[in-house]
Amino acid sequence: MKVDMVMPQMGESITEGKILKWYKKVGDKILKDETVLEISTDKVDSEIPSPVSGVVVELLASEGQTVAVGALIARIDTDAAAGAAITSIPEIPQVAETSAGTVKEPVSEAPTSIQKEKKILSERFYSPLVKNIAKVEGITQAELDTIEGSGLGGRVTKEDVMNYLDKRSKGLVTTKAPTAIPSKTVTPVTYSYNTARSEVIPMSNVRQLTAEHMRRSLDTSAHVYSLTEINMQRIVNFKKLHEKDFERKEGFRLTFTPFFIDAMVKAVKDFPMINVSVDGTNIIRKHYINFGMAVSIENNTALIVPVIRDADMLNLTGLARAVHDLADRARTKKLKPEEIQDGTITLTNMGGFGSLIGFPIINQPQVAILAVGAITKRPMVSETPEGDAIVIRPMMYAALSYDHRVVDGALGASYLERVRYYLENFDSNTPL
Repeated sequence: MKVDMVMPQMGESITEGKILKWYKKVGDKILKDETVLEISTDKVDSEIPSPVSGVVVELLASEGQTVAVGALIARIDTDAAAGAAITSIPEIPQVAETSAGTVKEPVSEAPTSIQKEKKILSERFYSPLVKNIAKVEGITQAELDTIEGSGLGGRVTKEDVMNYLDKRSKGLVTTKAPTAIPSKTVTPVTYSYNTARSEVIPMSNVRQLTAEHMRRSLDTSAHVYSLTEINMQRIVNFKKLHEKDFERKEGFRLTFTPFFIDAMVKAVKDFPMINVSVDGTNIIRKHYINFGMAVSIENNTALIVPVIRDADMLNLTGLARAVHDLADRARTKKLKPEEIQDGTITLTNMGGFGSLIGFPIINQPQVAILAVGAITKRPMVSETPEGDAIVIRPMMYAALSYDHRVVDGALGASYLERVRYYLENFDSNTPL
């Protein structure tokens, strides 16, 4: 029996996916849940498992091709023997869409219908990523409707928009963006280098998306930074006392990260206006705490931010389990798109790589992100009944980046100091 594989729905707002790599070729045997291919969406890269055991008999899309959700991409024969006849990769049929973006059944290519679709440009579907780029770069709806799409069914892709912005910055298009939101696009600079002694390394899809996201964040938020130092003695003592029993019980090491998250979550409850986002001239206050944690992936060449949902509902052990699970699945590309969405505040731990401190870029649409550095022993002045004394303590710097459009210095500094308070006054009787 032949089983069809289609481009999966990787999230509510996801309408297409790009095939990054096929792990199997036609004629290969495959087991149920074994990885067939890797796809990339606007949100995350994911490895897709086989729904059945059998033999791959058809591959219907090539690497690098963008395919609509629901489109047929492969067939697996559960009865076939290895060495089945190879089927070439045909042209993927176009997919019709409604103006609301609902994907219909694949239809055969019809030039006349495509031309008709291009005439009704104002009713075209645009992905959330394309809409966001257009908003940040000041591309009006009228301008967006004039961009010729290279995607399925004439859809405008991210590359189409970036190419348009490049041409616009060079004066090759006549329509200009409104002055209220000026374009931040800079004409690309051509660098010279010794090609014989250099290596060209293409950015991964995750790296490209991260770069784009970070650049837009700087263009969007008015970044301000506050810095403090934290005495981590109580938490260091607690961790040393319990880490062996914890690892024996849970099967993984206890790290400092859940302690940081626990303190930040408590401080959010005290200062809820740090847990907001900006929508035009409105402030959206979130009555939930979805905690983002930056995770380095792909041998420290890329970054992703999985989200612990309703982090305020978890105790220290629950946070530790969530941190371990999400970090592990982030590095093995097992995250679901919804697991990196709707975060409300983020932590990035630069101390794991030896850095004392860093000043991070805000993870949009959030308004605050905390960076913690390495915990190092330093001489400190301590007040005692007998007077001041110099003591050695495990100290850590922490820096808060916040959006000055809605978070003033008083709120940002107060939140950071409350995080410091909860870490320095950690309850040593906390159960694990």
